[in-house]
Amino acid sequence: MAFHRHTGPGSYTVGTMSERFDCHYCRDPLQGKKYVQKEGRHCCVKCFEKFCANTCTECKKPIGADSKELHFKNRYWHDSCFRCFKCYTSLVNEPFMLRENNKVWCSNCTATADAPRCKGCFKPIIAGDQNVEYKKMVWHKDCFTCSQCKQVIGSGSFFPKGDDFYCVSCHEHKFAKTCAKCKNPITSGGLTYQEQPWHSECFICSNCKKQLGGKRFTAVEDEFYCVECYKECVAKKCAGCKNPITAGFGRGTSVVNYEDESWHDYCFKCTKCARGLANKRFVCHNGKIYCAECPKRL
Repeated sequence: MAFHRHTGPGSYTVGTMSERFDCHYCRDPLQGKKYVQKEGRHCCVKCFEKFCANTCTECKKPIGADSKELHFKNRYWHDSCFRCFKCYTSLVNEPFMLRENNKVWCSNCTATADAPRCKGCFKPIIAGDQNVEYKKMVWHKDCFTCSQCKQVIGSGSFFPKGDDFYCVSCHEHKFAKTCAKCKNPITSGGLTYQEQPWHSECFICSNCKKQLGGKRFTAVEDEFYCVECYKECVAKKCAGCKNPITAGFGRGTSVVNYEDESWHDYCFKCTKCARGLANKRFVCHNGKIYCAECPKRL
């Protein structure tokens, strides 16, 4: 950016006439008077300002022969008018920008006007300011705050919700699901069982404490057990084979109960002929199970 300045010699000459000449315009004698010579013509100061002087771009008044003139790209100013349009600082011998409507701006005001605006305070973000950018929006670092607690998020982690932004803590309390066991917010991961959310580390076997997410398990009176712990600690033992009855885990899903004992359905059979008796008539004789026919042969 540059500007030019001259006071006369390159375009016209100002002096006092010692010879006999008349003003080129009004024909008044110039001898002994101050005059201006421009393009080979002599004229009085009054006619110079009326017919020859450049017009100041700022104040729209003629720039007289006695005034200091600045010019840039065929535009002219009084040196006293050559000021920043925004801050009014004199721009004589200073860098400047010619902007809309032929207004001159200093470098500082130009930088401020062209700077992006903070989404928080709406003030310009000047080069060198610490800032936060998100989806083509920008904030001063100290203006990027949590919509809930109003604390500065700055360059920390945050969660966007519509036009609002939340710090991790406020997002947890306002939006995160609460674990059915520990009652604390679930910030990531987790699982759902019977429409209730759980932390993965909270959904565990009541006996061995191993996590049950993605594994086979069973629930007994609000307690959860993995397959092995259910067999060992909870499942009833079959009165026939003496093995655990693991309803829901493979073969033997049906259970036969009689008095205080239980059997796998495939273990509930006649002691003598080994006929399966699940869902059939049977006889209990001396603590043993028989089909309806075999006791007659005893």
